[in-house]
Amino acid sequence: MRSCVLAVDGGNTKTLALVATLDGQIRGYGRAGCGDIYHIPPGEQASAHEPAALGEIERAVKTALKQASCHPTDLEAAVFNMAGADWPEDFALLETAMHARGYGQRLLVQNDALGVLHAASIGSATNSGVSVICGTGAATGARGPDGRTWHSSHWQDSVQGASHLGQQVLTAVFHAELGISPPTTLRERVLAYFGTNSIEEVLHRLTARLPQETRPLSGLAPALLDEAEAGDSVARHLVSKHGSALGDFANVAARRVGLEGQPFPLVLAGGVLRHPSPLLAEAIIARVHSRSPQAQPIRPRFEPVIGVLFSALELAGQRIDEQLISRLLPTLPPASFFDTLG
Repeated sequence: MRSCVLAVDGGNTKTLALVATLDGQIRGYGRAGCGDIYHIPPGEQASAHEPAALGEIERAVKTALKQASCHPTDLEAAVFNMAGADWPEDFALLETAMHARGYGQRLLVQNDALGVLHAASIGSATNSGVSVICGTGAATGARGPDGRTWHSSHWQDSVQGASHLGQQVLTAVFHAELGISPPTTLRERVLAYFGTNSIEEVLHRLTARLPQETRPLSGLAPALLDEAEAGDSVARHLVSKHGSALGDFANVAARRVGLEGQPFPLVLAGGVLRHPSPLLAEAIIARVHSRSPQAQPIRPRFEPVIGVLFSALELAGQRIDEQLISRLLPTLPPASFFDTLG
């Protein structure tokens, strides 16, 4: 049996698993649902969150192992990059559960804000830097030259990302409708998104006592960035404010690991930051440069789970270089494997 490594990237939307040989060739991949141990499945009791998340992780790993014709005993190393790996007891739970399943002779669990750092910093001896991830939610992570790490976790989850941006859009539109705030082109985008004829109907759908058909607020984030880029002053203010807030967390992360004021990679990732408008990224960068003028904004070369795979290969004693990457590239899963499905 061949020696392999395992990489798992577990989030609230999806859990991805890769199995690769030690020379960097991906032999199997699997995908499952939410791997966050804090997530409570719809209609379930709070006690269901841990078994459900662990079950999704296991499903993704088993699929990848089967496709690779590998067994858990073939895994020399495994790295789990997990949403919900926030507090010491979370790491203990995940490490115990993965060890019990035999997933790797050497095993590392880390917060999901850190995987993208390795995906963006190939060639660095330390993979140090700061990551700002803005997707449905937001996360910030950092690794210092001495190996220290910090992740924002519950300091940040409830106040950042596409869901928060969507709520800000609604607030702006509601206030404009009442004449409290200036008019905004976001009004028409909100009506189109919810398929209604009036803003009051949108408010009714979202707040009615009886269940109403609606859509996730995170879906308004692209409209916000569109209108900001087109010049709407309200939209531009919201984007600038959000970017500055993300930059504040990035500055905290840099300070916590000894990078503030030093040159370091500032990795910008996540679905919201893939929008064509540069305004959100520019606001983040401006705030970070106010404290660390030599920070170098970069976009990840690879998907986060590939960064996790690099970490797993290093844990198994392999060196990540262009030769290894040249072997990996032809074996990447199809683009649909990485997609976040609505």
